[in-house]
Amino acid sequence: MAEAPTTLRIAAVGDLHCSRASQGKLQPLFAEAARLADVLLLCGDLTDYGLPEEARLLARELEAAGRLPILAVLGNHDHESAQAPEILDVLRSAGVQMVEGEAVEVRGVGFAGAKGYGGGFGQRAIEPWGEDATKRFVQEAVQETLKLESGLARLGTAQRVAILHYAPILETVMGEPADLFPFLGSSRLEEPLNRYKVAACFHGHAHRGRPEGRTATGIPVFNVALPVLKAAFPERPPLRVLELPVHPPFEEQRVGDRRIGAGR
Repeated sequence: MAEAPTTLRIAAVGDLHCSRASQGKLQPLFAEAARLADVLLLCGDLTDYGLPEEARLLARELEAAGRLPILAVLGNHDHESAQAPEILDVLRSAGVQMVEGEAVEVRGVGFAGAKGYGGGFGQRAIEPWGEDATKRFVQEAVQETLKLESGLARLGTAQRVAILHYAPILETVMGEPADLFPFLGSSRLEEPLNRYKVAACFHGHAHRGRPEGRTATGIPVFNVALPVLKAAFPERPPLRVLELPVHPPFEEQRVGDRRIGAGR
């Protein structure tokens, strides 16, 4: 009898911006993910203009990943055409597990996520003061943070991983124009990461940001936007791969309290 694996290999990438021009171009990346990892995370901006036909093309490209479990959140581009529900239907039908506000367990490692939102970082973060439009902007960031918190709170695993589109810390957006910082992420997203002591957080969105940083408590945060990975690691496939110990070595995958198959 083969020994159960003691680690889980996680591959992550974001900002695929799948469009008609992407046909056939993403298949090698997903095939490589299936070779290198036990689970693939997609960190938003999966489509370019938020069109269902783009999602259908992405679903066909994802067939190259075989039975590799795939977890994902949407990004701002996926909302561009106000057809996010249709995009979700397409991706779910293709076997992708969407984790916005949800808790998913893969072989003893827990995953939760949210799209996230902007608002800025630290003392320069936008506060809910003044016009109603400003208050609504901040409330959107708060709601996305609550989604992340809800998912993390439902995980009973020793290892937790967070999946976002927007950045939770300033360090991984450095390199972008400073004027854009309020639109690239929110430090409100950092608080649940620290409180639930996640093992790692993956995000995208900041195409010219830095590939990694840490929260105030030392939690590693990885910017896996496709352009960032290509620039930082030109000699290897644009995937960020992280290996985490499994405690204990489970074989099944769970969504909330419901078990599902380990493959897609």
